[in-house]
Amino acid sequence: MTAERLAKELNIGRGQAEAAVRLLDEGNTVPFIARYRKEATGGLTDEQLRNLYERLGYLRNLDEKKEQVLSSIEEQGLLTEDLKKSILAAETLAQVEDLYRPYRPKRKTRAGEARAKGLGELAEILKKEESRDPLGDAMAFVSGEKGVATAEEALQGAMDIVAEELSDTAEIRAHIRKLTTEKGMLISSGKSDETTVYDMYKNFSSPIQSIPGHRILAINRGEKEKVLSVKTEAPEEDILRYLEKKTVTKPDAATAEYLKKACEDAYRRLIAPSIEREIRNALTEKAEEGAIRVFGKNLEQLLMQPPLAGRTVLGWDPAFRTGCKLAVVDPTGKVRHTVVIYPTAPQNRVEEAKKTLKEIIRKYGVSVISLGNGTASRESEQVIAELFREMPEQLHYVIVNEAGASVYSASKLASEEFPNFDVGQRSAASIARRLQDPLAELVKIEPKSIGVGQYQHDMNQKKLEESLSGVVEDCVNRVGVDLNTASAPLLSYIAGISKPIASGIVSYREENGRFKNRRQLLKVPKLGPKAFEQCAGFLRIRGGDNFLDNTGVHPESYEAAEKLLKTLGYSEEEVGKTGALGLRKKAGDLKKLSQTLGIGEMTLSDIISELEKPGRDPREDAPKPVLRSDVMSLEDLKPGMILKGTVRNIMDFGVFVDIGVHQDGLVHISELSDRYVKHPLDVAKVGDVISVRVLSVDIARKRIQLSCKALDAK
Repeated sequence: MTAERLAKELNIGRGQAEAAVRLLDEGNTVPFIARYRKEATGGLTDEQLRNLYERLGYLRNLDEKKEQVLSSIEEQGLLTEDLKKSILAAETLAQVEDLYRPYRPKRKTRAGEARAKGLGELAEILKKEESRDPLGDAMAFVSGEKGVATAEEALQGAMDIVAEELSDTAEIRAHIRKLTTEKGMLISSGKSDETTVYDMYKNFSSPIQSIPGHRILAINRGEKEKVLSVKTEAPEEDILRYLEKKTVTKPDAATAEYLKKACEDAYRRLIAPSIEREIRNALTEKAEEGAIRVFGKNLEQLLMQPPLAGRTVLGWDPAFRTGCKLAVVDPTGKVRHTVVIYPTAPQNRVEEAKKTLKEIIRKYGVSVISLGNGTASRESEQVIAELFREMPEQLHYVIVNEAGASVYSASKLASEEFPNFDVGQRSAASIARRLQDPLAELVKIEPKSIGVGQYQHDMNQKKLEESLSGVVEDCVNRVGVDLNTASAPLLSYIAGISKPIASGIVSYREENGRFKNRRQLLKVPKLGPKAFEQCAGFLRIRGGDNFLDNTGVHPESYEAAEKLLKTLGYSEEEVGKTGALGLRKKAGDLKKLSQTLGIGEMTLSDIISELEKPGRDPREDAPKPVLRSDVMSLEDLKPGMILKGTVRNIMDFGVFVDIGVHQDGLVHISELSDRYVKHPLDVAKVGDVISVRVLSVDIARKRIQLSCKALDAK
């Protein structure tokens, strides 16, 4: 049943869903299933598998909740066959909660006290609508012993019981929730006249069903900071008419006015507050899911930016009073030199700094400067531009987002990696490495600190962490890592490798030297056959015993790969040097060949791709970073100018683009394309190099409005 529902929700085959669930339950990781079990799942991607895994967890929690609820109601002796069917048919936790509500153990309530006073029978008399004199009937329930002093008190108690019963009816709650969602408004107002970042929400209202997620998160934060008051406004008249229609079948009966009062009380005192909480929670949850999804996409695109291979990079961590920290990092990622210069205020030792820079650049063959975008970055950029004009060498610089660099430089990991460096030197080295290999460096930082999200500190932290860790894991495994150079943090994201095992791999490498083949992994403590199965295909060994160890071919397919090469006349030595050029064309009919080799057609296709380009980095196809050699300022920008820029961040409402003026410009969603764009992620991704037109520049507020309309956005 679960697999059938997953298949329907995710628009995949039932067999695909069943296979994926089985493989996950057997302890296989998402990257391993996505890459090496394509035949079983029909080629489900890592993204589809993660969605399935998340939904599977929800459905299993739902089933568990149903069992708990059924057990609780059965213990009370109140479980009927119809109720059991309704609970088992419920599709959401909210539906199960609505059905369980009348049977849930309650704290002290007005209705509970009324029942204790024996007023349940009077409530039944009201509900039957046959009484001609409700007040007279109520006199029979007046009792000093039971604490009912008057007929009016008795009737009030009976109405309390009716109100609670209405509030506890699943059908009624579901309908009112639907009405409020479809016709209600979310309203926020300011608590003071002071200017804040929430000014646009000081007199704000929006239909509940259409308010964008980023507005929900902004309003929630304003409310949390006690700047805004927030409420929902429901279609109260419609709701009261609905309740009365469900309750009062005889409008002219003497009981009608009492039942109408019970309806009004049920809604205003019991239903409305809880429905408002539920709707606010649902809006927040949906907004968080959307924000986490966008954050994840941004993070994926940032991590998959191409490395700047083969370059010696000068990392520059800018600052004022304490000086700019520099670190020279060679093409292998090794720090060759560090120094502090003081070209910025208050020292302003510009000439001395330039002299030091010229010496370093020439001595170590630096060709690119990776400049952090933090404090004093603008002033540092001016110095770099002046320096380049004075040097005949062809030099470039890139402004790098240094979000999280300070988190890394102060971490235990950084102190272990650079025990003799201070935090500034570590930060400069990290900024250089971010340009050389974004993936290898950024995995050392907590994903939510990388700075490509929105309202990340206001979200469900567990969900955010799980989602972003999954994104990092997928990226690392898609690229693969060099087993002989990868750091422990990078290795810990490989499928099947935990943090202790990653540390064990590094320790083994340090004690025994380079890994020569993948089978040696089985000698690493705690890395057993299951972990080996999951991780082996994602780990690369350059110049090892077997050229296949430098490909994404899994060891379980080595025999098939070797048979393939032999069948088509390729030597292993030849493939190891140049790749199996033209292999796919020579292979011909893959279906027929896969039967000959005894492997699946999709697996065969992947093997061919790997053999044609052994050790290929999938990030090679992404746009390269924009290298700059001169500096522009905000004042240089004029409306109508067309510039090249790099997408730095994507939000629901638009895209932020670095155009080289130290202030990212905004391309609003309405300016992203000449056609309708539902979400910015549909047309742009982090790292894209795009053309933009300047629409307006607000120098005082440091705001740049850009457009991609009538331009080639790619």
